[in-house]
Amino acid sequence: MEKETSLQMAAALSNAKGAPGFEDEVLTVLRTYGGAYGSFQEDSLRNLYLARKENKGGRPMVQLDAHSDEVAFMVQAIKPDGTLRFTTLGGWVPTNIPAHRVWVQTADGDYIPGVIASKPPHFMSAAEKGAAPTVEDMSIDIGASSKEEVIRDFHVRIAAPVVPDVTFEYQEKHDLMIGKAFDCRMGCAAILHTLDNVKGKELQVDVTAAFAVQEEMGTRGATVTANVVKPDLAIVFEGCPADDTVVEPYMVQTAIHKGPMLRHIDARMITNPRYQRFALNLAEELGIPVQESVRTGGSTNGAPIHLSNGSVPVIVIGIPVRYIHTHYGIAAHEDVVNAGKLAAAILERANADLIGSF
Repeated sequence: MEKETSLQMAAALSNAKGAPGFEDEVLTVLRTYGGAYGSFQEDSLRNLYLARKENKGGRPMVQLDAHSDEVAFMVQAIKPDGTLRFTTLGGWVPTNIPAHRVWVQTADGDYIPGVIASKPPHFMSAAEKGAAPTVEDMSIDIGASSKEEVIRDFHVRIAAPVVPDVTFEYQEKHDLMIGKAFDCRMGCAAILHTLDNVKGKELQVDVTAAFAVQEEMGTRGATVTANVVKPDLAIVFEGCPADDTVVEPYMVQTAIHKGPMLRHIDARMITNPRYQRFALNLAEELGIPVQESVRTGGSTNGAPIHLSNGSVPVIVIGIPVRYIHTHYGIAAHEDVVNAGKLAAAILERANADLIGSF
């Protein structure tokens, strides 16, 4: 894939608004950039499936997974003063939420700007200034002055999805991408890189990419996709939290610019050690930079997939992203490219005997 196309795709995926349960814009982008690789289907949850055009049937099935949703918010109630009480969708730290712009969906399906507001310091007591903010202390201000105005003039109603208002940027000099929803839009991009790398090649397996919804709400979408695709082998792509600015140097296992990260364990999955070692050895053989990690928390769509259909060998190829689950992420484009290279190399070597050895 040409770099210009890759960056245009990354920008479109990142900028797309896709709160859990409302991933429609993301699916539109995926259809635009993925149509050359196969045929699409959707289910009622809006999981999107892309079956590789070279599939023949009757061969082992490999599932490529990434999730299409992002951490976001939902309008919970409309206050008399015209501000919006909201709840979180996915894991947020409250101190990261206030004073940022957001997009609020209207009843017409459009998005309008808002600001996440909290009480100004001028009106805070000493105790309030010293206390950590809670989501209940915040609201979203769209500029209305009454509940009636919110409904009548702004066309906003309860349960409206809300996403961060951030525009993708790329710094060529440093190969850095800055934007929202890199967890897991960069995983979605890595799937399309993978399919591009094996386009037209003869494989010994069939391949279906599944872009799962609602991962941030408990890996719900992948619980369905695993039962639809019924994989014999799976590669899960994830935008994973980079640790190179938040831990002691000897503990850094997920640095940007150092290649994708393959995790041995997280809170919900012990990675198949034979498959994991195969992938790590293959990366070393091909000179593809990778990192490996041992995680005590977090989870991915690998959790439901590896427990489906009598058990499935799964690895997670993570793209390191600084500051995921905030408005802004920072990631290296080369890490996305290398994730696609490693996955394609696995697909080119996969066959029934190899899968059986795992």
